[in-house]
Amino acid sequence: MDTFNHFLKLAAGIGLFLFAMYLLEESLKNLSGRRFKLFLQHITKNKLGAVMGGVIITGILQSSSMVTLMLLAFVGAGVFSIRNAMAIILGANLGTTVNSWLIASLGFKVDIEVIAYPAICLGGIFLILFSNRKSMKYLAYFLFGFGLLFIGLSFMKTAMESQVQDFDFSKYVEMPKIVFIFIGFLITLIVQSSSVTMALTLSALHAGAISFPIAATIALGSETGTIIKIVLGAIGGNASKKRIVLGNLFFNIFITGLAFLFLNPILLLITDVLNIKDPLIGLATFSSLINFLAILVFFPILNSFTKFLELFFKDTDAASVAFISHATIKEPETSLDLLRMETKYFIHNSMLFNLELFKIDTLPLRKNDDFKTINEKRNFFSKTIEEKYEFLKQLQGEIQSFYLELRTQLEGEQQAQLNQIISAVRSAMHAVKSVKDIGTNITNLRNSSKDIKYNFFIHHKKETENLYLELYSMLTQGKNASFEELQHLFDSIQNNYSTALNTFYTEAVNAPIEKIDITTVINFNRELFTSNKAMVMAIKEIVLDEKQAEIFNEVPKYKT
Repeated sequence: MDTFNHFLKLAAGIGLFLFAMYLLEESLKNLSGRRFKLFLQHITKNKLGAVMGGVIITGILQSSSMVTLMLLAFVGAGVFSIRNAMAIILGANLGTTVNSWLIASLGFKVDIEVIAYPAICLGGIFLILFSNRKSMKYLAYFLFGFGLLFIGLSFMKTAMESQVQDFDFSKYVEMPKIVFIFIGFLITLIVQSSSVTMALTLSALHAGAISFPIAATIALGSETGTIIKIVLGAIGGNASKKRIVLGNLFFNIFITGLAFLFLNPILLLITDVLNIKDPLIGLATFSSLINFLAILVFFPILNSFTKFLELFFKDTDAASVAFISHATIKEPETSLDLLRMETKYFIHNSMLFNLELFKIDTLPLRKNDDFKTINEKRNFFSKTIEEKYEFLKQLQGEIQSFYLELRTQLEGEQQAQLNQIISAVRSAMHAVKSVKDIGTNITNLRNSSKDIKYNFFIHHKKETENLYLELYSMLTQGKNASFEELQHLFDSIQNNYSTALNTFYTEAVNAPIEKIDITTVINFNRELFTSNKAMVMAIKEIVLDEKQAEIFNEVPKYKT
């Protein structure tokens, strides 16, 4: 029974430690905000700055995997080169050892109550008194996280000390050291935090359950365990993202293998040359030393290493665009035709996105043979709403980039056509963003038990479905769209907006509806109105010629 209680206390300690790490990450990420990202971009303009930036940022945020995931986003957007991103990762691996030093120097040497309890007390006070102020709320999160970090560590330490008294660990000491590498890897794989693995290892080392060499071997195994989280972050991404993950994996495997090969000399360096007798400080030193060794090994060859990574994932360099991936501006007429098809593909997926948020059957659109196969190859249908939105943003960016290149090769009528095409892309993305912004409103109205809200949603859902079917036939099925038809659709959207709102106001007089519900309805109605008109404007640019499109642009868009 005692063993089971010790296990529960150890599990509780791990849970508290993980939650503390989450609170610290969230608080620091939100407190830093835009300034943090600007600092990251500024400091990483060269290799050395990138390494130092990785050390500093991860030392503050205490999550190398979070920094790496952030890097994936930056690299995917073209903000960082692969070379500098790999340099940041080298620094991040070293920066994450700051947590080990904190635990080794304070966690087992200072009375836990002196650190943890005042921090949690202040965090609770700040959260209650200043929860409406963002900066104070996240400061409270930071204090909570800081306090819980040490309480979780205290639970792990106590559980380990009690377990040592009841359990004979001596028979496991003679096991091959490579087994302990796998133990460190598996623990980190499960909890997805090398900091937790290090805290557990330090607790076991402090309690005498394991020796210093075994603790060092477990720490080695933890180096690669968090890679799964990063791999998941790169799935569906472009080639650059996948190369970053592959490079990170190479870093960790190489340094783990090298450090394991020279494990005894490294441990002798720590205990005899550096004369560090405290095993806890020794383990923190070991963790920092092997990551510093990785910097020494890889920094001089980063350029060559980056070129090596570029040999992989060549087929995913254009992960979003379907038609212009192999187009060349040396053939501007062909490129213009391909860009028009790419824009239709973008509008097609934008419509799918909006209809899906409304839970409207998208099968009539998904049957389109021109785009169905493409979306299946890109796994578009299996993506989450957030992933689809990111995909559309990425696709818009790639289209915009191609437009900037192509516009220098065209003039006259072709230039006008190009401008219409890119205008269609912007309008479609505007339509998508407006619907995404009311995602919570859609859910609220669709699931409401109040008839006035539910009926309001059903009315708009049907109107939206009819509108999109009409627009889609204009876009893809060869139906000739006249100026008058588009004008009629435009006016019907305006009339529906005004009529639905007036009807709601009339019914709300006698309906049991709260003020917040009125705000929800008004916001939903307005954003849907904006989105539908934007989608009409996108189709207009595709089906009307330049002169008609210019006349159509004079139609008032926001008669509210």
